[in-house]
Amino acid sequence: MSMKKLKGATVVITGASSGIGRATALRFAKAGSNVVLAARGRTALEEAAKEVRQHKVRALAVPTDISDEISVNTLARQAVEQFGGIDVWVNNASVTLFGAVDTVPTKDIRQVLDTNVMGYVHGSRAALGTMRKQKRGVLINVSSAVANVPQPYTAAYSMSKAATSSLSVSLRSELWLDGLKNIHVVNVIPPSVDTPLFGRAANYSGRKARAMPPVYPPERIAKAMVKAATKPEPEVPVGPGAALIVKQHRAAPQKTERMMAIQTDKSHLSRKEAATPSSGNLYESLTADTDTVHGGWNGKRRSARRKIIGVGLIMGTAGAGVAGVAVANKLRPRLPGEKAVKTVGKKAVKAAAKGGAGAAGLAAKRVAGK
Repeated sequence: MSMKKLKGATVVITGASSGIGRATALRFAKAGSNVVLAARGRTALEEAAKEVRQHKVRALAVPTDISDEISVNTLARQAVEQFGGIDVWVNNASVTLFGAVDTVPTKDIRQVLDTNVMGYVHGSRAALGTMRKQKRGVLINVSSAVANVPQPYTAAYSMSKAATSSLSVSLRSELWLDGLKNIHVVNVIPPSVDTPLFGRAANYSGRKARAMPPVYPPERIAKAMVKAATKPEPEVPVGPGAALIVKQHRAAPQKTERMMAIQTDKSHLSRKEAATPSSGNLYESLTADTDTVHGGWNGKRRSARRKIIGVGLIMGTAGAGVAGVAVANKLRPRLPGEKAVKTVGKKAVKAAAKGGAGAAGLAAKRVAGK
């Protein structure tokens, strides 16, 4: 599907009342697509639909709970009745839960999986039911970088996003075996994004949840979604960190997992602000009438910080991997009583700092004092 064909196309987006979903709805509208917006919060959903219509396209707001299969089937039926078909379906709606696995309520873990896993299954079945009849279409599933390197204290979310990636692969294989080459399944892999997700999360950690740097603006992910609809690829990592964390994990799994654990403990959960136990928005929408796209984490103003932290924490293959692990270990503050994790020697850092490792070399120069 070309950009020209997006004009007049029908795009269904779940979780469209705020965050990535709302940004994506506006991006498709700007490209000339008609948008069917789905989310639990009716008022915010209607406000998002009004913004979409400002781009001179049609918009339909359908209050939907993706954990309910009947609700999702109703969404698909209304999209077809209103617009005659479905060209693009975006499974985007997600919830999250903070806390240690052995302390959070089991029912809350189950609710995260019902929403993030079964919700995507419901959406995929509903979308493909129409796309198989049309023999064309693009299904986009929003996964996460934590599907590849899970975080501590967000096990349910990490599990669900790994399941999303697996679902995408299985669906692609089934469609290929059926000879449906014009139906595409795209797995989008965003990094940490500046959305309201963290402020609405279920939280039993005792600490306020924050967006973990490097933080990207949701418009960046929305742009990738539109491109994925026009030029579908099996995997679409957004930003250098999301693309390279997989390679870093393969090259040095234990060190990468340790860095992720330390960074999560240091910056994903506040050490200064407490949080009372809460189920957040797991069971009902907490989307306020005034909520829009961003979550107040300054995703638009942290480009330079992204480049530095992204290299040090998650980037790398070859020389970049050597420098990335070393830089992260050198720059980050230590936890009380923590010993440094041995990574590589000073000679390796200096070698990478000569420039052969690209961006990682530049970061390593700072560590080596060059």
